[in-house]
Amino acid sequence: MARLLRQLAALLLAASAAAAGGDTVEVGVNWGSQLSHPLLPDSVVKMLKANGIARVKMFDADPWPVGALVDSGIEVMLGIPNDMLETMNSYGNAEDWVKENVTAYGDKLKLKYVAVGNEPFLKAYNGSFMKTTFPALKNVQKALDEAGVGNKVKAVVPLNADVYVSPDDKPSSGAFRPDINDLMTDMVKFLHDHGAPFVVNIYPFLSLYQSDDFPFEFAFFDGGRNIQDKGGVSYSNVFDANYDTLVNALKKAGVPNLKVIVGEAGWPTDGNKNANLKLARRFYDGLLKKLSKNDGTPVRPGKMEVYLFGLFDEDMKSIAPGNFERHWGIFTYDGKPKFPMDLTGQGHDKLLSPVPDVQYLPHQWCVFDDGAKDKAKLPGNIQYACASGDCTALGYGCSCNGLDEKSNISYAFNMYFQMQDQDVRACDFDGLAKITEKNASARGCLFPIQVLSAGARAAPGIGWAAAIMALAVMMFV
Repeated sequence: MARLLRQLAALLLAASAAAAGGDTVEVGVNWGSQLSHPLLPDSVVKMLKANGIARVKMFDADPWPVGALVDSGIEVMLGIPNDMLETMNSYGNAEDWVKENVTAYGDKLKLKYVAVGNEPFLKAYNGSFMKTTFPALKNVQKALDEAGVGNKVKAVVPLNADVYVSPDDKPSSGAFRPDINDLMTDMVKFLHDHGAPFVVNIYPFLSLYQSDDFPFEFAFFDGGRNIQDKGGVSYSNVFDANYDTLVNALKKAGVPNLKVIVGEAGWPTDGNKNANLKLARRFYDGLLKKLSKNDGTPVRPGKMEVYLFGLFDEDMKSIAPGNFERHWGIFTYDGKPKFPMDLTGQGHDKLLSPVPDVQYLPHQWCVFDDGAKDKAKLPGNIQYACASGDCTALGYGCSCNGLDEKSNISYAFNMYFQMQDQDVRACDFDGLAKITEKNASARGCLFPIQVLSAGARAAPGIGWAAAIMALAVMMFV
């Protein structure tokens, strides 16, 4: 009976999607986990299904969100983090991982790929994972094969686009980086021999962010800017040019037909002058319309498989690459869509379905106390609040850039207060702050109220405050 009900629900969902916009684009999304207050996985999966999202890419194999994907019909890519690559150099450990995270679910989890590491050859890592990635990939694939699932579940390595270069900036000159050329050639041949795709992350935003000389319009799909390549090939956007640079690198490595999946593509909405809702919507509109046409690229025409990055804003991500790192979500931290989006690419722009059943902490904010006496302690307390909280929206050109001095301080204090579950001790700051029930949002800048963390809500038989305290104790231990 339960199986019949699930099948009926799937049919109703498909009919609803068809009525809303015709054929769907089987676009995927990246479901990250670096949030101080994650949403209930069951609620997130309901949202995914309501929006017809058919593929999900994870960065680990946490059984809680993975368990919510069981029997969902959503195709899954699980992840093995970089800090586990050395562990996977032992075949026995790879066997154990596959047993615990793959075969344990049987056919209930629609698992398609296991991502071994995440951008392990990134230049910023200074070769830290150079010797451990390929052996880990081979061990995981062997373990999948030995477990009898290697024909349907493939091990892959999501890579940053910096693993290939073009000396003259022409896609036709694409080749793997000289320092990793031999390693990459061996790895792509292994992927080819085992029927696995090449997974690459392509970010036009980063092209714009990293160079003031980069042509702005070339970052989008409707910019009208073209560059010419050899043989009369023309490119109107950097996404296609980057993709074909990889395709040409694969040709030089001897695997011209290796399947390519774009594991991450997106545009942040805050934390930089070019990271905003208007430009993000422009990028996604262009990308989704492109995907719906199945035109592919000049060198590799046809259907493309792409995962959007990412699902939610993640307030615990490192901001070393830039303040925008915490604002990649197409949904806000509390599961609300940021702007209209048509995943079918047909131009029927409407807000996506939000995450249901979201609960919030009490409606209260932590703000700067005008009556505080020892204001000499302000700089140190602001620095502490921003280092331990999230002040990325306060920068130049960002959503909260227009606040006055008092509101800037209040914003920093409140973000820390909310991330600390509104603990009264988190709104002291040497007597410089106070709690208020008056909404502190100002000048178009949202002072958020944090959601009730999924970890706290899952604790049975106790109130939310006690659940948070229990979680805090566990984290401390």
